Order: sequence, then C-alpha cells, then structure tokens
Amino acid sequence: MHTDVVTDVLIVGSGPAGASAALALSTYGVRNMVVTRYASLADTPRAHITNQRTMEVLRDLGVEQEALAKATPQHLMGNTTFCTSLAGEELGRVRSWGNEPLVQAAHELASPTVMCDIPQHLMEPVLVDAAIARGTVFRHSTVYKSFTQDADGVTVTVEDRVRGDEYTIRAKYLIGADGGRSQVAEDAGLPMGGQMGVAGSINIVFDADLSKYTAHRPSTLYWVLAPGATVGGIGAGLVRCVRPWTEWLIVWGYDVTAGAPDLTTEYAESVVRQLIGDDEIPVTVKSSSAWTVNEMYAETYSSSRVFCAGDAVHRHPPSNGLGSNTSIQDSYNLAWKLKLVLDGTAGPRLLDTYTAERAPVGRQIVTRANKSIGETAPIFQALDGLTPQTPEQLWANIAARKDATEAAEKQRARLRDAIAHKVYEFNAHGVDLNQRYSAGSSTAVVPDGTPDPGFARDPELYHQPSTRPGAKLPHAWITSGTRTVSTLDAVGKGRFTLLTGIGGEGWLRAAQAHALDIATVVIGPGQEYEDPYGDWARLSEVSDAGALLVRPDGYVAFRHASAAEDAEEVLARALGRILGRD
Repeated sequence: MHTDVVTDVLIVGSGPAGASAALALSTYGVRNMVVTRYASLADTPRAHITNQRTMEVLRDLGVEQEALAKATPQHLMGNTTFCTSLAGEELGRVRSWGNEPLVQAAHELASPTVMCDIPQHLMEPVLVDAAIARGTVFRHSTVYKSFTQDADGVTVTVEDRVRGDEYTIRAKYLIGADGGRSQVAEDAGLPMGGQMGVAGSINIVFDADLSKYTAHRPSTLYWVLAPGATVGGIGAGLVRCVRPWTEWLIVWGYDVTAGAPDLTTEYAESVVRQLIGDDEIPVTVKSSSAWTVNEMYAETYSSSRVFCAGDAVHRHPPSNGLGSNTSIQDSYNLAWKLKLVLDGTAGPRLLDTYTAERAPVGRQIVTRANKSIGETAPIFQALDGLTPQTPEQLWANIAARKDATEAAEKQRARLRDAIAHKVYEFNAHGVDLNQRYSAGSSTAVVPDGTPDPGFARDPELYHQPSTRPGAKLPHAWITSGTRTVSTLDAVGKGRFTLLTGIGGEGWLRAAQAHALDIATVVIGPGQEYEDPYGDWARLSEVSDAGALLVRPDGYVAFRHASAAEDAEEVLARALGRILGRD
C-alpha cells in the first residue's frame, strides 16, 4: 500500500456538510477531494427544509438560483395540517415556514433570500456539480477505513470498492462529514453528549397523485393523528410532500425496543393507505427504511488536524428542519478558516474557533429538535388521546369536539392552543437566524466593550438583527448606481470586508495598509453605495465614521462605533487576534 493521492483537504462524505465544504473550499481556491462509500449521491429525499441563512450561504457561493430552480417555493410550504387522514377530518392548521403574514414580513426584512424546500437528492447534485466544476476531486465507491495524523498532516486509508484494494490519501486536513454514524468522529475520539436511538421511525417514499387532498391547502407537512401513529418518537404519522403533489414521503413510528418491523412492500403500502385514508388512489411504493431518533451532540468538533461537521457532530430528529441547514453552515464556518491557515495568512489557532463557535449551535439545535417532538403531546392531550384506548374511543374523542357543550368548547380551545404552539417548530425564525458567536470563547470575534443587551423578544421565534461582534451582518437594501443590492451581497466572496461611511477614511487607510486582502465598502450619499431607504443607518449601530469588519462568512468580527485617530493600530490589533497572530 502506498500514497496514491495528495491533497490539501480530504472530505469524507458527500451529504450536505461534505458537499458544501467541497464547494466552499473550491470556491476559495483550496485543493480538496471528496470520498464517499456510495456509488451515487442521495437517492431519497431525506433533509429538505432550507432556511434563509442557508440560502444566504448558497447565494454567497453562487448556487442560490440553481437551488431555487429545483425547490418547492415557500408559498407552497405553509399550511401545516393536522388531520385524521388526508381524506379524513381536519383538526387544524398552522401557517408555517414564513407564510403567516407577520412572519412573512419578518422574513422579507431579515434577508435578501427566501426559504424553500429542496429535498436532499436534489440539493446534493447542485452542491457537488458546482464543487467539481470549481476543482474538487470526487471519488464514489471509496470507503474511509482509518487515519493517522502527525505534525504536518493526516494520512487516510481508504478502500476502492470497485477494485477491492486499499490505498492512502495524504492531506493537510481531514473533514469527517460521514453522517450520524461517523467513523471519523469515533476514530478522532470526539466526546459526545446525549444518547442515540431514543425512538424509532420508518421512512416510506411513494408516488401518488394526492392533488385533491392537498392542492387546496398546500403544505410541506401533513400530520395524521391516527391509532398506532403514537408509537415512536414523532407522535403522529407524517405525510411529507417531496414534489407537489405527486411524490411523497411518510414518516411512521415504531417501538424501538422491539426493533423495526419487516419493511415489506405490503406493510409499507398499508401504512400509506392508512394515512391517505383513500384505498382507491393508485400508490407506488418506491422505498422504505428504518431509522432512529437521536439526541446527541459533540462537545468538541476537532482533534488536531481532523474536523467533523454535520450529522457527525449533531444528531437529532428532523423537527424544525435544522439538519442540513446546520450542516451546511458548519462547513461554511470552517472552510474560510482552513483557507487562511493553509495559505499562511492565519495561524492554526484560528481553527480552534470552529468548535468554539459551532458546538454551542449544534447543542442548541439538537435540544430544539427534540423539544419539538414533545410539543406534539398537547395535541393528543386535547383529544384525550395519550392514554391507551381503542381506535373507536379515539374517533369518539375527535368527534366530541363538535358537540354544542361547554366541555366540547373547552376541548376546541385546548386543541387550537396546542396546534398554535407548534409555531416553535414551524416558524422558529430566531432559531434560524439568531446564532451568535461569543467573543468570550472565540478569538475570531473581538469584543467591543459594550454590554450585551440580549433579545427584546423570544429569541427562538423572532430574529433580532445586530451588528454586535459575533452576530451575522444585518441585511438592508442599499444601492450602487442603478443596482439595488443587499448589504450581504457587499461582503463575503471569501474575503474580509470593512464597512464604513462618510468620515471613515481612517478605517479605509487602515484596511488598505494591512497585509490581509480586505475589501472596503463605503455607504453614504455620493459614495460607492448609498442608503436611500435609511435602513442601513437604522441597523448599523455605529456612526457614519465608525467601522464594521465582517468575516468571509458574513459575521461581524470587529466593531468600532466612531472614527479613531489610531485606526491602523486598532484594526491591526483586532486582526492579530482574529487571525491568531497576536
């Protein structure tokens, strides 16, 4: 066995985390290679909800429009329905995924992008094709076996499943993006919190024209409260739209202590029929698979030159649609740091900020996703459906809500309130956009000495823009000549960007004097960019002569409220901390 391949970054896994890592690295000009044990990309829908922050990442990486072209648009996602079957009684709806009018307005104010639904088997080719076009070397049917690392790099042993032989790949860094059973994370000894296998679920992918039950209430998700569906972690049967309105995925629970049922076509079709509630519609079952609900997160995301991302470090149910979003954002956070360390611009200490910034996010979303499962229980409680009972009793409880009695009126109110509370799963705008990195734990964020005011409203439900160091740069529409662009479009592209206004000449000179390639953006009347709506002035939280230094990932690294006589020294000192050079 000999070293056949040499690269700068080797990525194990081609899912959302691995594919986006490859895309970002190739976009930044970093030599990288992806190996995957599979002979093809994802062949089932899997992850699908794609939130605004992820769309901002795809926008910066130049594939936003390709993704939107393959996605179900936001306006067809939003009538999350609770029912006894698609053909049966409807119990209530939640306007979801930004389709409630006030939430929709908040979405439009928060970002230049729109959330959408891109099933994983459609998303992965967008990411991988662009990565390969920009330089990624990609190898299917290649199994990761082990790694050893030293002071200069990582030597990875892989097996070619086509030839049947083993060879090694030498890389300066290794990214384990190999999913919820990550061998790379295990071999790296990453400490984990939580537990695996807390409940069991089955995915059934099928084709059926369900237009007459869904087109009038378009949605990504239809929740079916039916006898037997309460087994497992989800708490109800779920009919998920893959492509409107003919391709579908059902999630059905099973008792994890008893093991998964025999997934025959007959069994899968019986579940499909029960949740549709119509035995006459033609149904074609395409695949079925069992999986477990997990509640596990890594406390550390790296071991020396080995980093892990995505499900390898945060494993949770699909509630809130956070999986692929967080995975892509992990890789986006890591890629620019690897680039700057590899080209000698930054010291290796910059890479320590990956765990410092992303591990708290991973822990938060694992907790949030599992909490959302528990928040389904009050819907059953409102129907007295949590205690063991016959199907006839459950149907009687459901029917009782229609009675003209005081008890039924109270039941209707309880059911409305329980369904409305699912907003924490289906409209958690703050969970999507409020992720902030702490200057206390990350050296890639420079504290500005101001007290953290916290959040004025529920930070899970409502996005609160801020230019505090560690927050994502707020979106505002600004103009350049005849073009209207987002502030987010003026930053990124793999570079640091310094934003200032009239009177900020000292900051511009400081940026130009630094060895780091720093883009500069001046916003104000008669400048390169203007603020005709005044939105940026309201959001910037600094004076015109102040400055914001924004990282390649769109996060504010440094903020100074006003001009500074020693701007060059102040900026140099901040960059020394950020780049691990002080």
